[in-house]
Amino acid sequence: MTDNSLFLLEETKEGMESAIKHLEKEFHKIRAGKASPAMLEGVKFDYYGTMTAVEQAANVHAPDPKQIIVQPFDKNALSAIEKAIMAANLGFNPRNDGQILRIPVPPPTEERRRQLVKLAKTESEDAKVSIRNIRRTAMEDAKKLEKAGVPEDEVKLLEKEIQKLTDFHIQVVDKHMETKEKEIMTI
Repeated sequence: MTDNSLFLLEETKEGMESAIKHLEKEFHKIRAGKASPAMLEGVKFDYYGTMTAVEQAANVHAPDPKQIIVQPFDKNALSAIEKAIMAANLGFNPRNDGQILRIPVPPPTEERRRQLVKLAKTESEDAKVSIRNIRRTAMEDAKKLEKAGVPEDEVKLLEKEIQKLTDFHIQVVDKHMETKEKEIMTI
């Protein structure tokens, strides 16, 4: 294979792996009954006029599977963080003891678990669409290589390799989804 073909193949692989990494990151945000600091990712509060992520202004950790502890670096931000968590509508009811926030994480109901599975399926479908879009772009680039003088049999081989990469990464998404669904539905 020519350098251009190998470069295209490597670029395609990196793009698809990036889609998988994004899916894994999104799956971390979907809580499955166990407390995790990732549950508060993206929650922002007004910190002296600047919207700040909770994890940037506080230590966030889960000492056990049933609670999250938020310990702000600045005690004055405690009530603002508490309000932001309530406003984020995550189903949490933080308890403020003046020093830290204790957030009990209730086990999700059967209905809530089904909603979480639906959300996970949507995320996995988005990842598959992203992988297919990367494949489409790579196939178009392979056709351009053929027009640029790369032999037809090499382009056909390149297209087969791109399809193999696509099939492999779609299987990875399916395995992640299967694992996440089991994790969510297990009480």
